Amino acid sequence: MFPKPLPSLTPNTLEYESLPMVKPTGFREYDARWLFEEEINLMGMQALGMGIGTLIHERGVRPDIVVGHDFRGYSASIKMAVINGLLAAGVNVHDIGLALSPMAYFGQFALDLPAVAMITASHNDNGWTGVKMGIDRPMTFGPEEMGRLKEIVLEAAFDLKGGGSYRFVDGFADTYARDLTDRPKLKRPIKVVAACGNGTAGAFAPKILETLGAEVIPLDAELDHTFPRYNPNPEDMQMLHALRDKVLEVGAEVGLGFDGDGDRCGVVDNEGEEIFADKVGVMLARDISALHPGCQFVVDVKSTGLFNTDPVLQANGAKTDYFKTGHSYIKRRVNELDAIVGFEKSGHYFFNAPIGRGYDDGLVSAIAILDMLDRNPGKTMADLRRDLPKTWGSPTMSPKCADEVKYDVVDRVISRFKQMKENGETVAGRAITDLITVNGVRVVSDDGTWGLVRASSNKPELVVVVESPVSEERLHEMFKAVDGILRENDEVGAYNQTI
Repeated sequence: MFPKPLPSLTPNTLEYESLPMVKPTGFREYDARWLFEEEINLMGMQALGMGIGTLIHERGVRPDIVVGHDFRGYSASIKMAVINGLLAAGVNVHDIGLALSPMAYFGQFALDLPAVAMITASHNDNGWTGVKMGIDRPMTFGPEEMGRLKEIVLEAAFDLKGGGSYRFVDGFADTYARDLTDRPKLKRPIKVVAACGNGTAGAFAPKILETLGAEVIPLDAELDHTFPRYNPNPEDMQMLHALRDKVLEVGAEVGLGFDGDGDRCGVVDNEGEEIFADKVGVMLARDISALHPGCQFVVDVKSTGLFNTDPVLQANGAKTDYFKTGHSYIKRRVNELDAIVGFEKSGHYFFNAPIGRGYDDGLVSAIAILDMLDRNPGKTMADLRRDLPKTWGSPTMSPKCADEVKYDVVDRVISRFKQMKENGETVAGRAITDLITVNGVRVVSDDGTWGLVRASSNKPELVVVVESPVSEERLHEMFKAVDGILRENDEVGAYNQTI
């Protein structure tokens, strides 16, 4: 009988090597994240594999799963621990080796497998690990599945029937690359900087873009799991600044930055301007809605209001639904509404048919950007950016807040703004016209300036975003107002960055 996991153990002890450790807060809304060795050990990861396998059988899903791992010093060993658990639970494992997250999602289709477990900490700093998983392609787990998985693992309620099998799928990266490149080449060799932050994408992205006919200048594409220059996260200003500098140095037409597991893509234009992913989304939505008039988009609540107000999108008959932040949520909403694309401000883009298969893939996003440039001869990326109505927006800012209290803090902030609206109070000196509470709270003033507060699904942090269609001054006024409400809660700590 496998023992119940403990919430904490001391490394370098008999107990740590003999018992499973799983900190309960690692089960997030739509995937799992832990600090390896501090919050989970290898036996804990084995327990997670047993839990995934048990849930597969419980839901009546065919017990076949594709498994891959990202490029970190400990990911391969963690993957094997998860595989041991899956085998014990009677699941047939198809191991694609080192992979991008979208490569694992693609494996569900290419190998005709219902389930996926991708070992990755995504864009989190070194030391973190986790699993992105699903049993209903192209969807990944949402709160219901994560809640049930948490119950199974923490109670050790495993069905260890055994009888699982293992096979290594040799050469799968080539299969993935062929799928992306089996199409007409670009009409011209667009010069692009591909920044990979020494993460997993470095093994795949530059070659794939070159095969499509782009002139590629790799940046930090050498695999190095110490991430010596910066964390591979295209929302991180350090990575964007490095990408900007390289674009200007070589005179590239666009810079594309990939995160640690390759499901996101950040953009710098030919003038070195770092374009937030939601604005890139508007640019792509314009391009796609011209080809598919009346199409449906889904965007997350952190994203710019331009999806609703842009005159080009309105002229093309585009429809936009604002929904919860999170790759699992947006992916499901895209599927529910049969949307052509879902956009997240974080850079997760979910291209549905006829462009993609409904999951987030940074390379599919990069190819869509190159196609947009190819379809707009005579216009640079900066020209397309300037064509958008002007707004002033913040980066995604993340004040520290412990996992155990962050949702309570957000509930208090929501209640506070609701009370302000009911009492006729102003925010940043203007009347409150709307409160969107589908995910945290997005408070909107009567001049269209808005601020968002929500709990991070991946880290012990909150998420704060502000935007104004009026002025930079109004942007700062809204940030000051939102931060003032946050500071009424002692549990809220310092920001990673501010405007």
